[in-house]
Amino acid sequence: MIDLVEERSVFRVDDPFRGGVVAEVPLLDAARAHSAVERAAAAQRSFARLPLEERMALCRGFVAALERRAEPVAHGISRQMGKPLAQARSEVATCLDRARTLIELAPEALAPVRLQEREGYRRRITHEPVGVVLVIAAWNYPLLVPVGAVVAAVLAGNAVLIKHAPRTPLCAEHFASAFCEAGAPFDLVAPLHADHEVVAQVMTHPAIGYVAFTGSVRGGREVYEAVAKRRFVEVGLELGGKDAAYVAADADLTRAVESLVDGAMYNAGQSCCAVERIYVHRSLYDPFVEQAVRLARGYVLGDPLDETTTMGPMAQQQAPAFLEAQVEEARAAGGQVLCGGERVQVDGRGRFFAPTVVADAPQRCSLMQEESFGPVVGIAPVDDDDEAVRRINDSRYGLTASIWTADPERAERIGARVDVGTVYMNRCDYLDPELPWSAWKESGRGVSLSRYGFLPVTRRKSWHFRLG
Repeated sequence: MIDLVEERSVFRVDDPFRGGVVAEVPLLDAARAHSAVERAAAAQRSFARLPLEERMALCRGFVAALERRAEPVAHGISRQMGKPLAQARSEVATCLDRARTLIELAPEALAPVRLQEREGYRRRITHEPVGVVLVIAAWNYPLLVPVGAVVAAVLAGNAVLIKHAPRTPLCAEHFASAFCEAGAPFDLVAPLHADHEVVAQVMTHPAIGYVAFTGSVRGGREVYEAVAKRRFVEVGLELGGKDAAYVAADADLTRAVESLVDGAMYNAGQSCCAVERIYVHRSLYDPFVEQAVRLARGYVLGDPLDETTTMGPMAQQQAPAFLEAQVEEARAAGGQVLCGGERVQVDGRGRFFAPTVVADAPQRCSLMQEESFGPVVGIAPVDDDDEAVRRINDSRYGLTASIWTADPERAERIGARVDVGTVYMNRCDYLDPELPWSAWKESGRGVSLSRYGFLPVTRRKSWHFRLG
């Protein structure tokens, strides 16, 4: 079956496990898409005049409305992209937590900056809404990817259009309906179901004040180029990752193995910040690999709606063949494929890829250089911290890196030398909503979450009054 059929008038989404059509979503043509932007802009003009307290109350209502429908939302995620139900439920809960955190941060982040009055002048800086925010969201975490931009934008007084990935279009509907249930003005938060050509036209509309894109590097370049041709507005890009971990000689081996295998395999590895490369000090290398293989073999592949399933199918039809090619190239270059490495089915159904561990993975092979976005991890030994830093930085990506050590000072020294947006010590594959989520190199530009996540959805206005 075709993974996703994009016709002129409809998206059809298949079930990655059962096959068959999960959803059919009508597409907007250019005229109707531009009309949606106009309606959002009209809603925003009046909404922006509301005090922050009322905007915060609206977002609390959104949280309550989404929480009331948490179970059907989680089931819908599992059906659309194959995530095990327990993980889908966790995503809903984490989405709500991020929204609550942004609401708590809003008063300080959006408060006017009042400079000291001097020599008869009054000065201040305010954070003004940009207008209509276009959020182009990815399918792998269909709630977590857009929530930061959506909630920050609304708190700041903007309207939001959510162009969700064709794999998970129903999640855009959940955001819109939850805001409506909370009492949002009609069209303030709305889905935008459209093909690439129409979305490219929407980005040139003068009411669009910010574009937040999450997806591939190629997609990020296309979005950046499309906006730059006609507009001078900010574009936030969260793109690919090839996140690395370093297990130092003094690391807690058991803790490191358990956390890193989970960081590599969670959500079938379909995460921008999944652990895809692990460098282990030679003194711990053999036991680390042995334990990692044992854990990888313990995953239960199956129906994502089955409570016993711990790894679901690959969301995209082309993913298993791509992963297979990466693994075979690593094998040919000298890597040892100790488990997995092939596409599988469960009871004749689903497009699964077996959890895969490749030991002695060569640094130059695709498996250690290009994003896998699947349940595959390459492991290689290193002799010291300096070699680990060189290997980590030998990548065109720069999203996160994790350092596993008993010594915080060592983690500080190494962290200062690695070219990534987030450095972890003894944890991985996690976003703290009070810390900015940013990327270096080809992993993207801009920021979301934390108090800094309000900067892209606002513009600074300076007030300079001469008194008397």
